[in-house]
Amino acid sequence: MGTYGAVYRAFDAEGELGPVALKLALRPGDERFAREVELLSRVRHPSVPRLVGHGSWRQPGGRLHPFLVMQWVEGVSLYDWARVQCPTSRQVLRTLASLARALEATHAAGGVHRDVKGDNMLVSAEDGQVFLTDFGSGHYGGAATLTSPPFPPGTPPYRSPEAWRSVKLPIPRSATAYAPGPMDDVFALGMTAYRLVADDYPPTPALLDEAAHLWGPEGTGPQPPRDVNVRCCAELSNLVSRMLSVRPEARGSARELAEALEQAARKAGPQADVPLFAREESQPVEASGPAQHVVHRKPGRTRRSWLVAASLGGAVALGAEWMLSAHPEEELEQAHASAQEEESKDAGTVAVGDTALTAPMPLAREPSAWSAISVDVPPKPLPGQTRSDAAGRCPSRTLIAINGGCWTRVAVSVKDCDENYGFYVYKGACYGPAFPPARPSTSGPADSGDDAP
Repeated sequence: MGTYGAVYRAFDAEGELGPVALKLALRPGDERFAREVELLSRVRHPSVPRLVGHGSWRQPGGRLHPFLVMQWVEGVSLYDWARVQCPTSRQVLRTLASLARALEATHAAGGVHRDVKGDNMLVSAEDGQVFLTDFGSGHYGGAATLTSPPFPPGTPPYRSPEAWRSVKLPIPRSATAYAPGPMDDVFALGMTAYRLVADDYPPTPALLDEAAHLWGPEGTGPQPPRDVNVRCCAELSNLVSRMLSVRPEARGSARELAEALEQAARKAGPQADVPLFAREESQPVEASGPAQHVVHRKPGRTRRSWLVAASLGGAVALGAEWMLSAHPEEELEQAHASAQEEESKDAGTVAVGDTALTAPMPLAREPSAWSAISVDVPPKPLPGQTRSDAAGRCPSRTLIAINGGCWTRVAVSVKDCDENYGFYVYKGACYGPAFPPARPSTSGPADSGDDAP
């Protein structure tokens, strides 16, 4: 379940091909699907699920819901994979290199992903191949703009510092939405890598004074991952810091980054083979569904007619007809709860489409009540946020304790208090999360990374 679409495990009408991912729009005529189809049709890479087909399904009431069909990938998210596998620095270097190559292919096709994060990356249980998924937030040159200022869909902790610096409050009526580019994708991959290695986000580059010294034009960026996790090898730590540079040009292109990651994976010393976390510290997760595998498309079937998808035949038809026409109130509540649970996985996602190509979820009919996304203060602190003590006090008198976290009141109206800014509503006022200042570096000369590629 995503914000704008739901993904089903489907089969072609002839039954010759294994399962595919059928992604159905919740809202009739959603233009995002046409844009996603166009972008996916341009990208050819082993780490990007293949586009198989697309079309529209006519609701019993006569309205058309677009759908697209992709290669089915069964696996777990990158973060869950890391918790189970306890990878080494070398394994992470290789995984990041594959993702950087996927971004290279996307950028070479004139596109940007715009919602790169661990929950939009799947690792196959069959062969360990990593996939960059959910291109529903993506964009390409010449595509129509579908979102209003200040940002397109995305996930706040992964937004680049230049994106946050582009926002001027109050937002003028003539303002245009920030247009992420390839360097924004590279930064988001760096934030993903940091969380993967350090098991937490660094202070994020939101519009808060606490992190201004890190993410300003002359900022230092976050402390190196190796200062947080000594098991991280110097080569990996240096490349993650490079991706998170406050200067976009210092990050390098996705191609340059992929080459550096591949070289580091080959040349790193024995420390790169030390697991990043002790095995006993990991939290095992169970992957639901049948035996996990990647379905490879048979040659010569490029123009297969997806009658079962177009008509939603078989089991998919029964499920879709039930979910889109029956039990509207009960299923609306269930689907709404499922969407909220999905959004809580990664600091609150407002991205378009599926966050993982996994098992089907029941949906309700397309409801107007879903047109707004709640921006209430979350029930628990955000990852990395400053927390209040047992007595409900924050370390500074300027901060306010709410739901176990420390918050700063922001001088904007409630109607302009948007989660895309990193702001939330509480008791009729707008608040932003407070994050602790970065700890000073404790690395010595041997950790400076002079031997990094």
